[in-house]
This record gives sequence, structure tokens and C-alpha cells, in this order.
Amino acid sequence: MNGIGSGSVNLEIVVRSTEIDVNGHVNNAKYLEYLEWGREEWYERSGLAYETFLAMGIQTVTVNININYRKECRQGDRLLITTEAERAGSTSYVLKQVIVNQAGERCGDALVTCVAMDAQARTSRPLPEELRRHFPEQS
Repeated sequence: MNGIGSGSVNLEIVVRSTEIDVNGHVNNAKYLEYLEWGREEWYERSGLAYETFLAMGIQTVTVNININYRKECRQGDRLLITTEAERAGSTSYVLKQVIVNQAGERCGDALVTCVAMDAQARTSRPLPEELRRHFPEQS
């Protein structure tokens, strides 16, 4: 996938009653969980399951999430979480994520930065090619 990334991956969910806060909408912390579910789906569909990372001798850790809350979500809303490879650095990478509701309204979006960490030394290390190939080439 050199130069073209692995495209976007979609995950559909329905907002459940247990995700609603005292204000009658999805709590801000739950958006972060939705994004995590979307990233897990992206990893799985990209052939990057946890076991694959361990075989490469790495783990990945989230080091920054820059999120914009655009519109409240309510119980019963059908949400689409889209995750795509944005860019890769030497030891880190950024995933772009968007949450839209059934009306096509953007409820949130985020840029999530993750770092490749050596599973034994617990320090950052260069991204393995197996991971880097999912990101567009930088010019």
C-alpha cells in the first residue's frame, strides 16, 4: 500500500442507554471510547492485530488525542466511526477519525497520535515497515 495508505475503515454503532449522562446525551469521555473502538477495527482490518504487533516486537501507545466535539449524540443514534491513516513519522503515526450520525451530521473528529514502543525495552522505536506501509508517503 505504499503511497496510498490503507483507506478508511468504518465501524457502525448504536448509542445505548448506559452511554448517556445526566445531561441526556453521550458523555464526552464516551466519544473517546467510540474512537478507540474505531481504531481497533482499523487495526484488525489492516491485518495489524495485537498478536501481529507482538510478533514484530512492538506495542503501540496513544500519546495524544486532539478531539473536537461537534454535535451531541443521544440514545438510539446510529453512529458511523471512520478511521484512516493520516501520516507516519519515524516512531509515531497519526490516525484521523470522524464520528457522524444517521443524518450525516459530524458529531466529532479527532487526530490520534500513537507511538511504536519496543515491547521489551519499553521505549519508542522506529515504525516497522509492516505498519508504515499503511500510511501515505510523505512528500
